Amino acid sequence: MKKRKLGLLISSVVATGAILAACGGGEDKEKDTSNNAGSDTNTEDAGEAFKVAMVTDVGGVDDKSFNQSAWEGIKQYGTDNNLKEKEGYDYLQSETDADYNTNLNNLLRRDFDLVFGVGYLMGDSIGEIAADNPKAMLALIDAEVDAPNVVSLMFKEHEGAFLAGVAAAKMSKSGKLGFVGGNNIPVINRFEAGFVEGAKAVNPDIEIQRNYTESFADAAKGKITANAMYSSGVDIIFHAAGQTGNGVFSEAKERKSKDPNANVWVIGVDADQYAEGKVDDKTNVTLTSMLKGVHKAVVEVSNAAKDGNFPGGTTITYGLAEDGVGLADSRGAIPEDVLAVVEEYKQKIASGEITVSESLK
Repeated sequence: MKKRKLGLLISSVVATGAILAACGGGEDKEKDTSNNAGSDTNTEDAGEAFKVAMVTDVGGVDDKSFNQSAWEGIKQYGTDNNLKEKEGYDYLQSETDADYNTNLNNLLRRDFDLVFGVGYLMGDSIGEIAADNPKAMLALIDAEVDAPNVVSLMFKEHEGAFLAGVAAAKMSKSGKLGFVGGNNIPVINRFEAGFVEGAKAVNPDIEIQRNYTESFADAAKGKITANAMYSSGVDIIFHAAGQTGNGVFSEAKERKSKDPNANVWVIGVDADQYAEGKVDDKTNVTLTSMLKGVHKAVVEVSNAAKDGNFPGGTTITYGLAEDGVGLADSRGAIPEDVLAVVEEYKQKIASGEITVSESLK
């Protein structure tokens, strides 16, 4: 597959606490999707709006993470182009893996020109739908499908997670960190590997507990996992677990509420999760968040496709060099001297002086 990199600028990311609708979609329009779902990959019918939609994975559109970030990108595209929700842009939420193909086909039948599949777990479904609908334009986030009508959007999570590991190891008072992953899949392995490597770079003796919950939608399991880690002396947990990570925040906030002196922190993922760590007006347990530029990637690809430049058959990869991953503003939780160390490592990774591993050896 041809590889291509596009630049991506992440400006300040503002966390939104609004609760999004539980499901998207409207009435289906009858359409033969066997050979011509969507428009031709490099043309747009004159006078017709270019319509974009997405299918979430099981984490849901309000996961405060990458599904929500993708939806924010879809909404921005819709607003920028004066489109109406449901008609010009929309989403469908997947409750189980079995919903992926159905939801993707549903959106194609409704004449959406470009449809995004969000998440590694949707790779097989995107591949099947692409083969059945060769004229459809499809985009896949966090996995690769080798098809001429699919653009794969990948991120170097390990590079951003390395910086999170540096910050965590420098800030830990107990010398014990935690990593909570969702499913044990390559994209989450990259988060884990980068975090461990970054932490070890500044403190080779740091202890790091790691746990995969095997779910992106089980906040209760995230809370139980975090409880065990904090109880064992861990003071900072980095989660890469979607809605399951909401349970990590719940546990940290509960402990901080009971004991204001408790030294417990959470590092968020994908979007700026500062709002998720709010205990009260003066207290917040979010140390920082590892950002992925999903929002901006969705907007860029949507605009390119609208303009007749759909990058089908390519993989677009965003890393530190492209400003596609990074850390959110810590709002003063991380002191300047630690931020200086983080910045030093950031520059070394972006320049190629340091290569971060994508999986643990």
